[in-house]
Amino acid sequence: METVVSGIRSTGNLHIGNYFGAIKNFIRMQEEHNCFFFIADMHALTTHPKSEDFKQSVKNVVVEYLAVGLDPEKSTIYIQSDVPQISELYLLMNMYAYVGELERCTSFKDKIRKHPDNINAGLLTYPVLMASDIIIHKATKVPVGKDQEQHLEMARNFVNRFNHLYNVDYFPEPYAFNFGENLVKVPGLDGSGKMGKSEGEGNAIFLSEDPASIRKKIMRAVSDSGPTEANQPKTEAIQNLFTLMSLVSKPETISFFENEYNGCSIRYGDMKKQLAEDMIAFTAPLKDEIEKLHSNEKYLNEVIAYGGEKARESASKTLKEVREIIGFMH
Repeated sequence: METVVSGIRSTGNLHIGNYFGAIKNFIRMQEEHNCFFFIADMHALTTHPKSEDFKQSVKNVVVEYLAVGLDPEKSTIYIQSDVPQISELYLLMNMYAYVGELERCTSFKDKIRKHPDNINAGLLTYPVLMASDIIIHKATKVPVGKDQEQHLEMARNFVNRFNHLYNVDYFPEPYAFNFGENLVKVPGLDGSGKMGKSEGEGNAIFLSEDPASIRKKIMRAVSDSGPTEANQPKTEAIQNLFTLMSLVSKPETISFFENEYNGCSIRYGDMKKQLAEDMIAFTAPLKDEIEKLHSNEKYLNEVIAYGGEKARESASKTLKEVREIIGFMH
């Protein structure tokens, strides 16, 4: 049985991109693998969340992990900051990461371009913390989207560098895992890029979102003036709408709008209305389960405590062995 690790940043509720990008496979993974699913609250500090929102955001993600079907008896569900061994391993792994390779990271360059007033060291070393999250449990499989493939490649570089430096075969190489399917990149509503809260609240559809808000967001999604000739290639914004529809709509619905587009008779307003209703139908049962779990504070605290205990047990073993390999005095 191989070990799987995956984390979600705690800067807000889970959205459709999270679900289809990775979470939909989590249920299958926990039946077949040794799974660690964590809420990445330390990663979230790179965006300086307000303390009054922070605790609630972490709770929201725990609730939504459970609502989509993760079982704390089958998987280890924990909060990143509850496992201090990750922080120590992160410090150690920074010694094997080079500034040049971190500065070349695509996600770092994107962040500093979009947020030039918040170029902090945490953003630069984000791939090192991500690598530490994975290797603290000696995981070999990581369910990630296409935007994280470079980070995973860097994690392999770090562990190979460590193994080579100390002449050991300790850390296994982690690889992307998605049951043999193509890695999924769910588009946002802004016409380009991926779905995510970091690009603005209006860019994502959240699992707990109310129907009125979903309709409003989708009707405002970026489109264009429409095709002017038959079978015209779609712009990125329109392809994004069709991609979202492919996730939640029936095949006949998608075929209808494909034919309308290819025949230059598509009405984007009608397409968006249909997409909104299909998105609402998909999220409704998840929203109901989220509301039920939020009211059960005792159960949530038990899940968090239990998951933290299991994660620390695994992490302590790894860190102890790493310190021995490096040669630290006990």
